[in-house]
Amino acid sequence: MSGTPAPAKAATTVWTAEQAERYLLALELFGMRFGIERMRRLLRQLGDPQTSFASVHVVGTNGKSSTVRMIAAILERHAVGTGVFLSPHLVSFSERIRVGDADVTPERFAAAVQRAAAAAEQIDAVAETDDQVTQFEAVTAAAFSELAAANVDTAVIEAGLGGRWDATNVLPSKVQVLTNVALEHTQWLGSTVAAIATEKLDVVQPGGTLVVGADLHPDALSLAEQICADRDATLVCAPADTGIHLRAAGAYQRANFAVAVEAARAALLARTDPIALDHEAVLAAGNMTAVPGRFDLIDTRPDTYIDGAHNPAGITALAAALAGVQEGRRIAIAASVLEDKDAVGMLGQLLPLCDVLVCTSNANPRALAATDLQAAAADMGFGRILVEADPHAALRRARDEAGPEGIAVAAGSIYLIADLLRPVGAAPGSTL
Repeated sequence: MSGTPAPAKAATTVWTAEQAERYLLALELFGMRFGIERMRRLLRQLGDPQTSFASVHVVGTNGKSSTVRMIAAILERHAVGTGVFLSPHLVSFSERIRVGDADVTPERFAAAVQRAAAAAEQIDAVAETDDQVTQFEAVTAAAFSELAAANVDTAVIEAGLGGRWDATNVLPSKVQVLTNVALEHTQWLGSTVAAIATEKLDVVQPGGTLVVGADLHPDALSLAEQICADRDATLVCAPADTGIHLRAAGAYQRANFAVAVEAARAALLARTDPIALDHEAVLAAGNMTAVPGRFDLIDTRPDTYIDGAHNPAGITALAAALAGVQEGRRIAIAASVLEDKDAVGMLGQLLPLCDVLVCTSNANPRALAATDLQAAAADMGFGRILVEADPHAALRRARDEAGPEGIAVAAGSIYLIADLLRPVGAAPGSTL
């Protein structure tokens, strides 16, 4: 494809972080292919690093990244060496791999991707042309390799899409987490909550412990009960709230933290040297864990939040969070939505909250045009609609419209948030 950088070759001596990102971005051209056998072959080439650490496997429609960070924070405060794999990232691929409380260094990230690329070359050399290692497989393999190299005791791993055919479903995890289930990616996962839950719940391991959120859809909960019974797994239903003060703002984060506490408890008890959950450690984790891009207060006068909500269920959570801070203030929302998302369903919840809607776009090729979002809002009868195609200009306009005492929000797509956090002029990141 014209203008696309060629991937760096795994045979070079030492890669830089820029070469590693260039390699991963080039793999995006191959798209998404479901199946885990290719992933198993790739990991075997790397020495099966996923078997060197205990793991907590997190699936769900919304809240995965927040819950992963919270579980890891709780485990770290029990003196358990912890690593994390997240997806997607906001600015740099290296954000996806964390050891302790920090992203891996650019040098370690590059080395991990280089190892994965060398293994992928071996796999691709004997594969059919339509069966090459994909971007998500490569970055997942790099993460597992780096977490093993860092000698983490426990890794908290966020699934990508679904569960059954996700590249992360090679983990011999003892603890699995289902945050929630809503309709999304129906072209791949199914058109009902039950169908989607079936795909996500395939990660439940025989004899494992499954932790589910308090607001889990009844159809998904029924399936969870059946699958746990069939696989001799323990089902744990988290409460809606722990009552602990959290650094992460938003009512939905309270539910995520409640799930994280139960998942951490299960992971600590599943050890060969079981550890009892310590309340002071949980308090410390709640007080200190930040979640970038999730109801994230980035400025004041006006209070300015960015939120990665990108589907109706996520917008429902955002709406509840805004209701908790609105206090009669004027709200202006800068919104961008991908064309394959339920824009009408999202607008139906956003519009009653806001005084002004600023329609914008983002760098993802699947982004809905700002004018199309404007037309959808107008068709719904909303009055004050502005258009600013550039995300930074849109948020500035929303801040102006909110006024110093109001609230400005950017939401609708994780890629909008990535655009706002990325330095002006920097190249876009992954679009998967």
